[in-house]
Amino acid sequence: MPTLGITDFWAYVLGVVFVVLLPGPNSLFVLATSAQRGVATGYRAACGVFLGDAVLMLLSALGVASLLKAEPMLFIGLKYLGAAYLFYLGVGMLWGAWHRLRHPEATAAQTERVDVHQPFRKALLLSLSNPKAILFFISFFIQFVDPGYAYPGVSFLVLGVVLELVSALYLSFLIFTGVRLAAWFRRRQRLAAGATSGVGALFVGFGVKLATATLS
Repeated sequence: MPTLGITDFWAYVLGVVFVVLLPGPNSLFVLATSAQRGVATGYRAACGVFLGDAVLMLLSALGVASLLKAEPMLFIGLKYLGAAYLFYLGVGMLWGAWHRLRHPEATAAQTERVDVHQPFRKALLLSLSNPKAILFFISFFIQFVDPGYAYPGVSFLVLGVVLELVSALYLSFLIFTGVRLAAWFRRRQRLAAGATSGVGALFVGFGVKLATATLS
């Protein structure tokens, strides 16, 4: 990959695999969505994640990370908005789990009334809600871009495509895993509600973690 201005390409691929496998709100949301609403809706959520990550990588390549560092108040405002959104999703999942336990017969009817576009919008906002992701992308990508290459935009593009491909494979695995889990949980309502509560609590935890995050 030296002709594309990329150094240590396979080290980058290995790093991407480890980064993608780390549990986070994006992957948990895709897993939960596919478990509740099936493969097609799971892929709608995954597409929201892909688009959100692509936007963040583009912003990173354009130097927005430097702006966030230069304007701490902008970073603080964005991180609290992101934390509030994560908290909102987590509380929503906890409420849904409680409602499932109280009214198990209404679960199917509620699922049918859900807006099919909502998972895409939620996943997109979820992906865009963490300003530290921009800082991560720029700090991670820059290690593998040859500073002497005349077209660094091409290098960033190739690195971004690799990350999206690895993410697509992993999210596809989660989507089909979620569908299998759904069939198993459908026969065990209490266990399903407990699992949803656990995911909701994790989202609340992600929100708290983001709210207390710093630039360093």
